[in-house]
Amino acid sequence: MPPFPDYPIPPDEEQRLRDLQRHGVLDTAPDPHFDRIVQLASEVLGMPVALVSLVDRDRQWFLARHGLEAQETPRQMAFCAHAIAGDRVLVVPDALADERFNTNPLVLGDPHIRFYAGAPLRSPEGHNLGTLCVVDQKPRQLGAEQLEMLELMADLVMRELELRRLTSLCPVTGLYNRSSFFRLGEQELQQARRDGVPLALLNFDIDDFRQINNRWGHQAGDRVLQDVCRLAQGRLRPQDLFGRIGDEEFAVLLVGLENGAALALAETIRGDVEAMAGVFSRSDYHPQISGGLTTLAAGDRSFADVFYRADQALYLAKGNGRNQIAKLLAE
Repeated sequence: MPPFPDYPIPPDEEQRLRDLQRHGVLDTAPDPHFDRIVQLASEVLGMPVALVSLVDRDRQWFLARHGLEAQETPRQMAFCAHAIAGDRVLVVPDALADERFNTNPLVLGDPHIRFYAGAPLRSPEGHNLGTLCVVDQKPRQLGAEQLEMLELMADLVMRELELRRLTSLCPVTGLYNRSSFFRLGEQELQQARRDGVPLALLNFDIDDFRQINNRWGHQAGDRVLQDVCRLAQGRLRPQDLFGRIGDEEFAVLLVGLENGAALALAETIRGDVEAMAGVFSRSDYHPQISGGLTTLAAGDRSFADVFYRADQALYLAKGNGRNQIAKLLAE
């Protein structure tokens, strides 16, 4: 196989990959919504091939495809790996005349790509997750109106992706719900082991939360949940994972933090909550939280093992008087 140039790496690559993972659509079953969009793109633009391509770390995976059998290709071969490095549609009128692609196996062999146009799928966080692209086996050009149509259809894809992501969020707090948090937590655990980086998990809940609902009602309880989450989120980094696990229970996965730094952050969050102004007019109520902290250990078989240990630490904090952080590490 003749050599061909490497693809560009976006400056936000790690954040982009994390954003892609947290949308939760890689390696999922075919979806008729996306299938209809690629069929529409093929028909409107007169192209034999249309794809929704998601660019993962080492591959591009097709969420939807029309006119192509392959489910994925290596990222090194992906035209879309070049498209996500920019903010506008990438157009390759003739791949054989383009030094970036004229030795690419997808050009020299099946599916014999000659023309490519890919519009980036830009998330609300500002990361290009992949493209909506169209392909032909002969050189072509697209007019301004056709390029605009491709971008509009890419927007439809991104909106549909966002709608799916929103179903994984708690409607009150905007945090990941329990099932999504566990799914993403398992992915982060596997990634941390591949990269050799530490992970810490903080489970916390709001002390005596039921008295808020009983005394002031559920709307007041929701207000407390939102205010506590807002304070905690202000201390977290983009790579951290924050979820609502139960009625008043939350979990924070701290990516790349050792035990000492994680404990300091947990104490900062606890102190922030304790120092909150009264959340209700003419009220002396001040929320407090109890938390349990642990770190990823070599013997942990799954994210559930880490979560169980953090929960045990949370029970220790409650048993020792509440409004504190307890730490429990693997033996």
